Amino acid sequence: MSKEEHISALQSSSRSKAPWSRGQGLRALHGLNLDAVNDFDDMLRRMSHTSFQGRNLGRAADVLELMFTEPHNMVILTISGALTVAQQGPIFVELISSGLVDIVVGTGALMTHDVVENMGFSHYEAPRQSDAESYQEGICRVFDSVELETSLDSFEKLVASNYERLLPAVSDGRPRGSADFCRRLGQVLLETHPQHRSILSAAAEVGVPIYIPAFTDSEMALNLLHGRVVRAGHRQDPFRGVEPVPYNGFVDLLDFTRRIESHRAGNLCIFTLGGGVPRNWAQQVAPTLDIMQLDGYRVHAPRFSRGVRICPDPPSWGHLSGCTYEEGISWAKFLPRSEGGLYAEVMSDATLVLPLLVKGVLQRLAKKGWVPAHRQHPTVDTARR
Repeated sequence: MSKEEHISALQSSSRSKAPWSRGQGLRALHGLNLDAVNDFDDMLRRMSHTSFQGRNLGRAADVLELMFTEPHNMVILTISGALTVAQQGPIFVELISSGLVDIVVGTGALMTHDVVENMGFSHYEAPRQSDAESYQEGICRVFDSVELETSLDSFEKLVASNYERLLPAVSDGRPRGSADFCRRLGQVLLETHPQHRSILSAAAEVGVPIYIPAFTDSEMALNLLHGRVVRAGHRQDPFRGVEPVPYNGFVDLLDFTRRIESHRAGNLCIFTLGGGVPRNWAQQVAPTLDIMQLDGYRVHAPRFSRGVRICPDPPSWGHLSGCTYEEGISWAKFLPRSEGGLYAEVMSDATLVLPLLVKGVLQRLAKKGWVPAHRQHPTVDTARR
């Protein structure tokens, strides 16, 4: 084909650029003019008109605003990773105390690190020395930061001095779940360290339940087990006569499922930091109720319809932390966008973007006259349900 024939063929093609010649129907991008940015809210609004993770973060602010302001929404916060060592704890306290979060699901490790700070101890930058040296000196490293063993020792003493109060099943024989333990520990912290707030004490103050699905994988559980060994009193044969800690994770699962099933108005929302067990444990309630409904049980089976996720992991690794909300649609966990689902996912280290995101949304709400509600959530004795 000659050059003239090729040009003629292109001109006679049915392909047309006319409908998009000026971007009709497309969302225009805008340069991020810093002179027009006066606060974090302004920054997020303008980032939503840029590209890549900046755009995702800007849109996350829009979805988070809806989660916090739509009537009757239930907001579940899931947290994993060492975010309390990384000094993000006050952000979670703010969300809980302001009445923006209804349920928290996390790991025992991050709750323990947060309790340590509630007790007045600090975390520190990791010293420039080998891990073998740190071991000898009682310094526990978390990437670039450290927890001192002396701080954990003080937490162990707090648990030991309130053992029966934190674990009433020792006396009455009725095993509780992690939510009951977290509530009781939060109440102890409110009494013993009223000048500070942690995730646990803030949640206990307003009645927000905290679930730790992998509870036995934590300093908290180790302290409870150590308490059983101490009470057995056999130093030369320490495990002789030691009974298991009276803990039952199914108490948590049943209580959480009941709470979600009873939520009939508003959207079911999830704010995901990281992934792991807390994220999937919270999400699995939707297919649980879906299966029950398919089996003919008369239950309400809501799916999550609002979600914001901050996690650096890509989906190609195949684990739950990198799994997109979109994939969760196939598991009956999330409502498709075509049916009203709204989601934003930011592939980033939470310590980089979480402070900006939450501060910006709080500023946005304040501009609209929102005042922290400090809602009171009902305290539930899950052992009796």
